[in-house]
Amino acid sequence: MIHKRNKRKFSRRTAHRTSLLRNLCKSLINCEQITTTLPKAKSLRSVVEKLITAGKDNSLNSRRKLISKLGGSLKETDKIINVLSPRFKERNGGYTRVIKAGYRKGDCAPIAVIQFVA
Repeated sequence: MIHKRNKRKFSRRTAHRTSLLRNLCKSLINCEQITTTLPKAKSLRSVVEKLITAGKDNSLNSRRKLISKLGGSLKETDKIINVLSPRFKERNGGYTRVIKAGYRKGDCAPIAVIQFVA
């Protein structure tokens, strides 16, 4: 058992890993459901839930925080603040679900669907 290990590294350097999670985050916000590998979906879940929680407080500080985390994309920031955060106003976390979807044909990697809870 490995203690005090809180992040998956995906065999990537820090900049590549943050870029990967940022792009997955943007795709999930735009499409509201994406298919990816299971470890990436599990890591993405915590990132997206923090963004939704930050979007609930519609202040200048939270807007700036979302813009910095999403790499300056105003489209996704507006969607979080105007569409997704009001949808989960009464909910205290647990905005996404990860559903296992079998294995990828080429390398037999576990595939999962991550989506927002209705």
